[in-house]
Amino acid sequence: MTGSKKEAVCVTGANGFIGTWVVRTLLENGYSSINAAIYPGTDASHLFSIPGATNLNLHVYEANILDSAAISRAIEGCNGVFHLASPNTLDDPKNPEKELLIPAVQGTLNVLEAAKTFKVRRVVLTSSISAIVPNPSWPNGKVFDETSWTDLDFCKSHKIWYSMSKTLAEKAAWEFAEKNGVDVVAINPATSLGPFPQPYVNASGAVLQRLLEGSKDTQEHYWLGAVHVKDVAKAQVLLFESPAASGRYLCTNGIYQFAEFAEKVSKLFPEFPVHRFNGETQPGLVGCEKAAMRLINLGLVFTPVEDAVREAVESLKAQGYLASHDLKP
Repeated sequence: MTGSKKEAVCVTGANGFIGTWVVRTLLENGYSSINAAIYPGTDASHLFSIPGATNLNLHVYEANILDSAAISRAIEGCNGVFHLASPNTLDDPKNPEKELLIPAVQGTLNVLEAAKTFKVRRVVLTSSISAIVPNPSWPNGKVFDETSWTDLDFCKSHKIWYSMSKTLAEKAAWEFAEKNGVDVVAINPATSLGPFPQPYVNASGAVLQRLLEGSKDTQEHYWLGAVHVKDVAKAQVLLFESPAASGRYLCTNGIYQFAEFAEKVSKLFPEFPVHRFNGETQPGLVGCEKAAMRLINLGLVFTPVEDAVREAVESLKAQGYLASHDLKP
């Protein structure tokens, strides 16, 4: 089932953080017809700064994922779809259903309906670790893997709306795929870091930004680990091209406590007031260096997290999102 690099593909949310890296990776791998679906009115100009990107191989479509007709126009003629578009924010939504839940679920169904209509070969769905945790019923002492699903009742009672949106969207995708015979593969990335090609900081980047500014947020319900964004993009293309790929794929450079991550960041950048956490930030979380074995077995080699952090910090500095700090004497 391995596809030709000449296959036309569509990337939803193409001008976002991961979406931009997916477009870049597709171009680097020889894909010559990419439909970039973006939210109407948002800026996609940075996509044409990607080496090799031209009006001949990259076609921008303004398409709200809730607009089924617009999404259909973006997907028509494509053999593959990388569905990344989904709302996300670190701030509490005023209307969770309208701002997060409906767009995530109905948007995914609109994409899959178009994929069915136009006989798309495979859809790579960008889910999240937020569809894997929090899961309070997960057995003590067991390493989290792709069989874990976020507890929706727990999310609702604790108002963890983003995790709820990603879980509902992924479950809806699997149900649709089974009923309609659409080939879907899901990737569940951890906190994705690296250079920011888009002119704003996304939610994952904001986690690092706030940590560097001294935040004491433990990320208790949102954390499993971190991963370089280029590895997430490479994994997506790998999953699209690999005939044997199926099901869910956790994408993280290991599982470890947020406290360990903060310690690592603090050592890399001692000039910033990174908070040092005491004890476990994720109670009972079992560490694992090779948690993403399903991707590793397909041939993905992960970049050290330190590299992802360094590149993310340099990018945050360059775009003016981090104030300069001098090393303490």
